[in-house]
Amino acid sequence: MQSSLPPGISIVKAENFEEWQMDIRVLDDSNPLYLNETYRLKFTFSKNYPIEAPEVQFISIQPPSTSTSTSTSTSTSTSTSATTPAPTPTTTPTPAPTTPASTSRPIPIHPHIYSNGIICLDLLGSAWSPVQTVESVCMSIQSMLAGNTKNERPPGDEEFVARNRQRPRDIRFFYDDSTV
Repeated sequence: MQSSLPPGISIVKAENFEEWQMDIRVLDDSNPLYLNETYRLKFTFSKNYPIEAPEVQFISIQPPSTSTSTSTSTSTSTSTSATTPAPTPTTTPTPAPTTPASTSRPIPIHPHIYSNGIICLDLLGSAWSPVQTVESVCMSIQSMLAGNTKNERPPGDEEFVARNRQRPRDIRFFYDDSTV
């Protein structure tokens, strides 16, 4: 699968069908917001995948000289079933080399991406379809970043991050901005 992925998308970790990690890059050199940056996505699959969307969020990776940080949203929700996923890729992916110790993976600044990595994207919720794949989700997020011109977080980011204790899949977003 690694060799057939679109440009700017690579598998970092896919050792099981519970969690995958993917790196994505924005290939549009005319967008200075994301130039020369690589971002890490974490996919968590439920036992109902692909009927149910995977939980997808950005995670932050810091070089060893600083403290390691990952997304601060942890699950305590009671409305989600156990996560024993069953994605069925056509081939077993070969993970890309692990991220070098000196390489960071920040959470991108975008009006639909909270500073804890949670993504407000209808494709990951109400617009999910079982025909979607990890690759198509990565491409959609890559496109969302490439089309952005605003160097800002969503309104209410600080409060959302401080108060939110739900998993991304349990958050009910209202999608009303198609301009970003």
